[in-house]
Amino acid sequence: MTDNTMLMAGRTVLITGGTGGIGRATAEGLARLGARVAITGRDLARAQAVAAQIAAAAGNPAVDAYAGDLSSQAEVRRLAGEVLAAYPRVDVLVNNVGGYWAHRHVTADGLERTFALNHLAPFLLTNLLLGRLIASAPARVVTVSSGAQAMGRIDFDDLQGQRRYSGQRAYNQSKLANVMFTYELARRLAGVGVTATVLHPGVVRTAFGAEDQSAFFSLMSTVVRPFMKTPAQGAETPIHLASSPEVEGVTGQYYADRRPRRSGKTSYDTTVAARLWQVSAELTGLAHDTDAAGKEHLAS
Repeated sequence: MTDNTMLMAGRTVLITGGTGGIGRATAEGLARLGARVAITGRDLARAQAVAAQIAAAAGNPAVDAYAGDLSSQAEVRRLAGEVLAAYPRVDVLVNNVGGYWAHRHVTADGLERTFALNHLAPFLLTNLLLGRLIASAPARVVTVSSGAQAMGRIDFDDLQGQRRYSGQRAYNQSKLANVMFTYELARRLAGVGVTATVLHPGVVRTAFGAEDQSAFFSLMSTVVRPFMKTPAQGAETPIHLASSPEVEGVTGQYYADRRPRRSGKTSYDTTVAARLWQVSAELTGLAHDTDAAGKEHLAS
């Protein structure tokens, strides 16, 4: 690697959902900039194989793999423990993992999978790693949302889609939750040297939603696929937010195409954001944590 590719030298980055699509492309991009990169995937063997491929492509051997189904809170907690044990500093956390399900699925914790994986997983992981992020300041938390956030609504009366479930409505809600979580996190972290930004990567050509697609989703994917961004193009904004000196100190902002944008009107409601944070803390057990990591998070 030449000197101009060493922007992230000495920095450690954790990327969830890094075995494919935007996550993998983000991992490769940051590895090319000299970062030590850790990726997560549900299957360890696959994650290790992808990590080796990223290392070879980037010319950077410092790419590590971790396993975990992050829809399970026990798995999120185990991952956080492994990361804290492995890395004396965590400079950037990229909350990328996510999914879309046309039908309602329930996690090991009894929660609706879209909300659990897309929102509660990054909420819990970020809180568990906050102490290390603060100690590593200046540090960054970058969360991948979607333009669908503009159509979302936080339905506190039916967060888990028990009364009525729509894959699109659940997805929109979870992506709005990503934005509101980021804004609330930025408010709570003011002055500690850790920034929080959130982004829309664009409509990217990946296997997203393939596990449980509706017929309409499948048809639309086929029709619009030629016009979608490549994973590398989708990764440009998360790479920018994770590494660029231009956004040093920028926090509580929503980005698309590497530029700050306005998110949906609802996302700026601080009362709803505070309530969402408290409900999320209850659902993840953070409101009652008394362990060492728990003392460092911002659940209360």
